[in-house]
Amino acid sequence: MSSNEAPPALIRDRFRGFLPVVIDVETGGFQSSTDALLEIAATLVRMDTDGSMAPYRTVAFNVQPFEGANIEQAALEFTGIDPHHPFREAVEESQALTELFKVIRKEIKEQGCNRAILVGHNAHFDAGFVNAAVERCGLKRNPFHPFSHFDTATLAGLAYGQTVLAKACGEAGIEFNNGEAHSAAYDAQRTAELFCEIVNRWRDAGGWMPEFED
Repeated sequence: MSSNEAPPALIRDRFRGFLPVVIDVETGGFQSSTDALLEIAATLVRMDTDGSMAPYRTVAFNVQPFEGANIEQAALEFTGIDPHHPFREAVEESQALTELFKVIRKEIKEQGCNRAILVGHNAHFDAGFVNAAVERCGLKRNPFHPFSHFDTATLAGLAYGQTVLAKACGEAGIEFNNGEAHSAAYDAQRTAELFCEIVNRWRDAGGWMPEFED
């Protein structure tokens, strides 16, 4: 880096050492302890030198239902997922989480953060399924804070008066295709855009941001 270049803005300076990671899951129902995890996606976000946040990359997996998992037909009709489709290329929960966590831990290290914090639209739902899968798989290194989350449904209600993801994105000027919705990767990306837009809007309105050197 030359002396004229601004140093990279690290997210750790904005979120008290935490790395926000947007998570979306698609499931076979509403009960994390009994219902199948069918898709999981994580979208990483990064910060520019002026403090502007934007989505960076998305990692997603189709997941094989765990043995004995409950799958509600209504859930499949809502998401359009066929869990037994031969071209899903689904992997076991343990592989999906291990690979996902590997990416997240690498980003934590690169951004100088202490650990990740889950961002989700109705975040406790996504966190519940992640934590239940972690417990089922016996994984010891969960990179996420155990109980704190950023919920974009709440943030969007404050910023735009909307709590439904599609409507909140509409108010924020973010394109949202209902035909592509209820895919974990698509919803994670749109949620990440919404989260970044709210953080950036807060900054532009004079809200607190860390000081970055020119």
